[in-house]
Amino acid sequence: MRKNYFLLPILLMLPLACLFAQISVSGNVQDTDGAPLVGVNIVEKGTTNGTTTDFDGNYVITVNEGATLVFSYIGYSTAEEAVAGRASIDITLAEGVELDEVQLVGSRSPKRTSTDTAVPVDVIDVAEVTTQSGRIEVNELLQYAAPSFNANKQSGSDGADHIDPATLRGLGPDQTLVLINGKRRHQSSLINIFGTRGRGNTGTDLNAIPAAAIKRIEILRDGASAQYGSDAIAGVINIVLKDNTGEVSGLVSYGAYNTNADVDISDYREDNYGVWNTDGFRLDTDRDGNQIGDDQDFDGGSIKAALNYGVAVGKEGYVNFTTEYISKNKTLRPSFDFRKGFGEAAIDGFNFMVNAVVPVAENTEFYAFGGRNYRDTDAYAFTRNGGARVIPAIYPDGFTPRITSNITDNAVTAGFRTVLPSEWKVDISNTYGKNNFHYFIQGTLNASLEEVSPTDFDAGGHSLSQNTVNLDFSRYYDDVLSGMNLAFGAEYRTENFIIFAGEEGSWGTYDVNGLLITDPANQVQPTDPDSGDPRPGGSQGFPGYSPANEVDRSRTNFSLYADGEFDLSESFLLSAAARFENYSDFGSTLNGKLAGRFKASDNVNIRGSVSSGFRAPSLAQIYYNLRFTNFVGGEALESLLSPNNSPVTRSFGIEQLKEEKAFNAGLGFTATVGNFNATVDGYYIDINDRIVLTGNFDAPQIPNVEAAQFFANGADTRTIGLDVVLSWKQYFDDSSLTATFTGNLNDMEITDVNNGTLDEQIFFGERDKGFLLASAPKSKLTLNLNYNKDWFDAGLAFTHFSKIELLDFQMFEDPADYGGFANQVIAATDTYDPKLVTDLVLGFRLCEDLRLHVGANNLFNVYPDQQDDWTEAGGYWDAVQMGFSGAFYYARMGFSF
Repeated sequence: MRKNYFLLPILLMLPLACLFAQISVSGNVQDTDGAPLVGVNIVEKGTTNGTTTDFDGNYVITVNEGATLVFSYIGYSTAEEAVAGRASIDITLAEGVELDEVQLVGSRSPKRTSTDTAVPVDVIDVAEVTTQSGRIEVNELLQYAAPSFNANKQSGSDGADHIDPATLRGLGPDQTLVLINGKRRHQSSLINIFGTRGRGNTGTDLNAIPAAAIKRIEILRDGASAQYGSDAIAGVINIVLKDNTGEVSGLVSYGAYNTNADVDISDYREDNYGVWNTDGFRLDTDRDGNQIGDDQDFDGGSIKAALNYGVAVGKEGYVNFTTEYISKNKTLRPSFDFRKGFGEAAIDGFNFMVNAVVPVAENTEFYAFGGRNYRDTDAYAFTRNGGARVIPAIYPDGFTPRITSNITDNAVTAGFRTVLPSEWKVDISNTYGKNNFHYFIQGTLNASLEEVSPTDFDAGGHSLSQNTVNLDFSRYYDDVLSGMNLAFGAEYRTENFIIFAGEEGSWGTYDVNGLLITDPANQVQPTDPDSGDPRPGGSQGFPGYSPANEVDRSRTNFSLYADGEFDLSESFLLSAAARFENYSDFGSTLNGKLAGRFKASDNVNIRGSVSSGFRAPSLAQIYYNLRFTNFVGGEALESLLSPNNSPVTRSFGIEQLKEEKAFNAGLGFTATVGNFNATVDGYYIDINDRIVLTGNFDAPQIPNVEAAQFFANGADTRTIGLDVVLSWKQYFDDSSLTATFTGNLNDMEITDVNNGTLDEQIFFGERDKGFLLASAPKSKLTLNLNYNKDWFDAGLAFTHFSKIELLDFQMFEDPADYGGFANQVIAATDTYDPKLVTDLVLGFRLCEDLRLHVGANNLFNVYPDQQDDWTEAGGYWDAVQMGFSGAFYYARMGFSF
């Protein structure tokens, strides 16, 4: 990976004296009845400079004299107004929805805003949160912008080092549905096997979507299987792409991490066991073989460059293009001798995204969107210091293998929208998406090949493709009750999961003559001359997929849905939804939802919902398998992760995977008082038959199998929590001050382990329970303060992360060594106390088209609590909610013209 430090002076040397004349514009926004509109978005066209109207519909914004203001509000037609030197501009917005407008997630009615829906919806302006943060990936942005969203980098977790697991309300990564412009996004083909988060789960890779292409992100924090189908137990994330035209905008940013982790290494100085990546012992990332490199004050140098451009097509059409490039070097943090490469993976990635609408008739349009994401990633596995796995002639000092990958996501959606003479809207579309994850193991060897072993291997990989056809109908009735919206439709989806084999050397074990062992009774495996142990086959760090692992499986799903929203009066809204789904591999399910909203006053809404939900087992959970072969005394013994359809799985009494079933309930309120807005929502989520990854069972009853591991419907959980969003904004003559508090309080309980007659501690023991519960932290509290005045803005954020407890590798020791099982659990508990992380950003408008931001994420370089050498990832701490890389300092130049 290239180091990118040369870009920092380029950013800072850009001109600093091109301030243009600016003007403060104020005014009022109302509807056609003269009522003020609260929360109207007002943006200076072609920039990220914007504001919203207050409780009385008033606004103040400072813009360039020649600017154009864009007024937008869900349920109303968008308006543009040239400033033309005026200091006061009043606007009247007419009700009406454009044909191509994407409805707010969680409602198919064109009349809903995020404050009057019957369920909680966050609407996040990506341009705004990007400006307030130096974070370069979508997961990182949402981690600090949404109350119950959690994601963090992993280390030493194989594929999970390359794709970050993300969750809502502490549930699994695969229990949140992701949409793009309201259409289902394909999932990743990766299933998380190791790491501290999302074990046994698949999920959607949000980082495959360029942040520069996103207009806003809508997060429905409520069960929605009855509306959108499988995976929506925790909620729905809808990513709305940019549709602006006539402007070029973009950014270039550079940042790096502070390597000073402030750890205590005094206990490890004598034998240098635990001093790796401290002064004098930094692993050299440019050479393989456990070489020591130069000390660094900063690492993880990250550059991001993005460009967005839109062109108009006719009067109402558009084509919007986005390209984005990201390059990030590895981070390395203090670790132990067996894990010298503890830190975050390196990434080189390129994105391209298109969003287009082309009118074809007065009430009909063609739309299409999609793109390609490519990432080349590089992460360290665990270190090989000696023994049968090390060939001294190749690596005299041992080696730390590198798991690299090429990850490709391709997706495209195309469809037609029309309005019939009867006022029914019709939308027919097809969405195709595919994730391909290809492993290449470098800085490694196949020990059974001894001195002639290559040092890099194609280890194969996996892919998941998904094709979805949708037909949707909806109509809003002004003259029924106080308003009524009806919608119904159908969906047909096909999925295909593939595991493809790597080259022979990545998985094979060879005899002393260099021939692949196919007859272990008559072929001799090489041994280590010192220990006498057989030299293992396969690429060290990550053994490749063999032909025996190969899978090519498909399934289909057909669904029907109907929902309605009924304004029974001006104060009371009732909504109902039902959805039937039939899967070709496990059968049918029917789910329903009821929700309501009551206007207690002009300023206060009370809302609540109840629903049933489900999540179908993924194809990866059904068919994924790994096989590791050991040869002992000429006999081949296999340790395997057995697919769910295998006879091995059935012999242990593990049944065919079935759907996870959920019951959701929520109750909350919204309030608006002057410049202050509040939403408070409680939730209850009960899930039965959650799919988990079991431990390794001894399998002497199965020929040639030493140990076996499975996916099973192994646990039931109950989650109770509270989401809080409080915001306040005050306008002054030429400035504004904003304060936003977001908080999530969460309590998950494992109510049952469905181990049958199997040993619970192996099936889903205390350590596995700890990983599941740590994925649902007790709380995350964030306070954001932002000030904007003419050419200057500043942001200060405080995020409080709650206490987390994990059980380390001591749980695999003999309980007798600890005086019993209870004492063993106490000894194995790694406690991470609450931490407060502070972010600061300062912005300078250098001229009409140029803005500079400099800042720091985790300004005071706060790290998790230091642990001993039993941690999951082999570092001084695990991959916990707050992250483990320390302070990140950055500069970003944004432009538009």
